[in-house]
Amino acid sequence: MCVHKKLRSKRLAPVLIKEVTRRVNLLDVWQAVYTAGVVLPKPVAQNRYYHRSLNPKKLIDIGFSRLQPRMTLARTIKLFRVATTPQLPGIRAMEPRDVPAAFKLLSNYLKKFSLYQIYNEAEFGHWLLPREGVVNSYIVEDPETKEITDLCSFYTLPSTIIGHEKYDTLKAAYSFYNVPGKYSWQELMSDALTLAKKQNFDVFNALNVMDNDNFLEKLKFGIGDGHLQYYVYNWKCSEMTSKDVGLVLL
Repeated sequence: MCVHKKLRSKRLAPVLIKEVTRRVNLLDVWQAVYTAGVVLPKPVAQNRYYHRSLNPKKLIDIGFSRLQPRMTLARTIKLFRVATTPQLPGIRAMEPRDVPAAFKLLSNYLKKFSLYQIYNEAEFGHWLLPREGVVNSYIVEDPETKEITDLCSFYTLPSTIIGHEKYDTLKAAYSFYNVPGKYSWQELMSDALTLAKKQNFDVFNALNVMDNDNFLEKLKFGIGDGHLQYYVYNWKCSEMTSKDVGLVLL
């Protein structure tokens, strides 16, 4: 939902939300989940974004991040260097033939959380199958058994850089759904960073939802500013922690 910058702060958001609600109700849908950076009455969970530099020189040049005290640019680039090729045997882009097994993997994993989306197989394929400029998903296929053991994915959300003489776009990857199996969180997400870097992403962002705390610090993610609030509409539920949330909204 967005409005022209000249029309912001004129209380148009409630009008747009009311119209979206009306149209959704016509489809016999009466509940919703949404997120916002602002605090409204009353969030069910509060989460933080974390950022992992993939192109630290560009991020510093555009003001997205800055050099830490007693750090040089050369040392910063070395600190955030990732492997040039994926390290996990059998990791590859997800294909339509992988959907049934990957769907089962994710569905079983999400059941441990308090707030999550129940996908059917067709919906899973719609949201997770790779689409250039939208979403990237990878599975780990055991080279011997051909079993799909792990899943990682991230979506693309670029931003326009205004008034910079060299750069006009910030290419950001956002962690979507990840399920380790044969390998650890750190091993799986380290390859996710490598795959994002190979596609020229500048930064890899992740929320501290699900089990993401298992890799954020280890893989040098830095905590972001502010919070992302989770809200439910027309549901009654108790407040939960960030680790209870198994939902990422694309």
